Amino acid sequence: MASGSLSRSSGSSWTTKQNKMFERALAVFDKDTPDRWQNVARAVEGKSAEEVKRHYELLIEDLNHIESGQVPFPTYKSPASSRVTNEEQRLRYMKLQ
Repeated sequence: MASGSLSRSSGSSWTTKQNKMFERALAVFDKDTPDRWQNVARAVEGKSAEEVKRHYELLIEDLNHIESGQVPFPTYKSPASSRVTNEEQRLRYMKLQ
């Protein structure tokens, strides 16, 4: 989710700082951590356990849409001398080529 965006159902906005705190907390408190969402919420200023859990659910939903091909890849203009396909661009971006 983009910084400062409104979550789809809760209506709460997230700052860039809160998103960064959220990312760091997810790295520390994995799915096997007892009271995971309470711990994540304590690490994110101004967010409740319910809000961080919903933010995570929306993130997973977005990832699932991307991975299933439901979100189109952007088209980038490339110099005329370097005609690169979208697949080549994705592979380069992912550093698999």
